[in-house]
Amino acid sequence: MKVVITSATEGEIVSTTRDLSKVYIDQNILELTFHQSGVGMLSSAVSFTQMIENHKPDLVIQAGIGGCFSETFNLGEVVTVKEEHLADMGVEEGTGWMDIFDLNLEYANRLPFENKKLTNTHLEKLNLLRLPQVTAITINEITTRKQRVEQLAAKYHPVIESMEGASLHYVCRDFGVLFIQIRAISNYIGERNKSNWKLKEAIKNLNDVLASYIHQLHSNLKNVLQ
Repeated sequence: MKVVITSATEGEIVSTTRDLSKVYIDQNILELTFHQSGVGMLSSAVSFTQMIENHKPDLVIQAGIGGCFSETFNLGEVVTVKEEHLADMGVEEGTGWMDIFDLNLEYANRLPFENKKLTNTHLEKLNLLRLPQVTAITINEITTRKQRVEQLAAKYHPVIESMEGASLHYVCRDFGVLFIQIRAISNYIGERNKSNWKLKEAIKNLNDVLASYIHQLHSNLKNVLQ
């Protein structure tokens, strides 16, 4: 099974890259490749497309950090994403927000969309660690304004936001490649005092979970490939 572990930046999975290189994994059973997509939807979408065409993976694991809309989740907590929304493609009019579906610029159920969302339909099978499954939004500009936070929360009911998640879901759904997005919560949305963020804790927890996931995957390949 060919598995690609991807992150936007090297720093998000550097310890996993280092530690898994010390662990014996039978290359005839599980072949690991590490990939860096770059930051934002544009860079990551192009990079994911090139990666899939070049490596022909059976599974893509996206690992990263993200901001959180809900304080019912703890900073440093690790989750997996069941569905993504494109949250900054559209128009802001007054206090309202209309996305590409509201504007009739895209069909709600045209591949890779499903009811206006980019859903991971294989997540129940792939969520080997039974991580909390959440709704996410992807944006190119980090959300900071209170009014914008309220807009997004009311429209999409997201738990987390990132800058590359929807690209993963879009490209992998389009190519028919299995994927899972795993993210650790580094901060609450709108909080710009970085002394309140938990970046180091989030990255450590992310890498711990990612290493555990790979070992669990190695033990459950038959179930995953069914």
